[in-house]
Amino acid sequence: MLIVLDIGNTTVVTGLFDGEKLEGHWRFSSRDQTSDEAGLTLLGILASNGVDRSGIDGAILSSVVPRLEEVWRDAIGGYLGVAPFIVTCDLDLGIKIEIDNPREVGADRLVNSVAAVSLCGYPVVSVDLGTTINLDVVSDEGAYIGGAIAPGLEVSMQTLFSKAAKLPQIALASPGAAIGKNTIKAVQSGIVYGFAGLVDSLVERVFDELGTRTQVIATGGHSGILAMNSKTVTRLEPWLTLEGLRIIYDRCKQRA
Repeated sequence: MLIVLDIGNTTVVTGLFDGEKLEGHWRFSSRDQTSDEAGLTLLGILASNGVDRSGIDGAILSSVVPRLEEVWRDAIGGYLGVAPFIVTCDLDLGIKIEIDNPREVGADRLVNSVAAVSLCGYPVVSVDLGTTINLDVVSDEGAYIGGAIAPGLEVSMQTLFSKAAKLPQIALASPGAAIGKNTIKAVQSGIVYGFAGLVDSLVERVFDELGTRTQVIATGGHSGILAMNSKTVTRLEPWLTLEGLRIIYDRCKQRA
């Protein structure tokens, strides 16, 4: 079985694949910890789901948090007994990277683009709604050509509430109307419809620059609510990053 990890600024998302089937997925907080603590976390996840660690014969991780990359690499090696592939622009990802400095791009953005191409072909756009909103574009020649980065919903909400003391903490939900009849509905309208509009505006500009409309795949923790309120998102894939990690692992394994 294959274990995959996507290490983000806020959360670590891990998945377990049996062949091409995603058997399980788990999300927990990104935090500073030792490799032993990380390893025991993995063992706990496997044990609670009845998976013998000896059945894990492959691993791959992507990370946008450099200090945690080594921690999780050592945890996987020490507690699961496998050396994980680590996603960088130097791996054979199956897509070209045509941006100013390939080493600057976050590994998760490359992984999402690989998965998007596998699902929809190219050109294609993926939108990942996590700590940041990452919009990534693969051209009609199958090359990753960049995208856009904006503050995420959670970050924006935290900033709003910290700077406006009278605003109540609210659940992130569709308000049903743009004109909020009370403060809660007004905030929900601003956040949900505002960010859906942000994404739609960026996507429309991308379409103009590409000279064509494409499939737009939404993923990430807040992708469900965005997809419901977007005019440009055509497909919802909550576990796009995990799927991309599996695809890259299979490609690297075949070439090892």
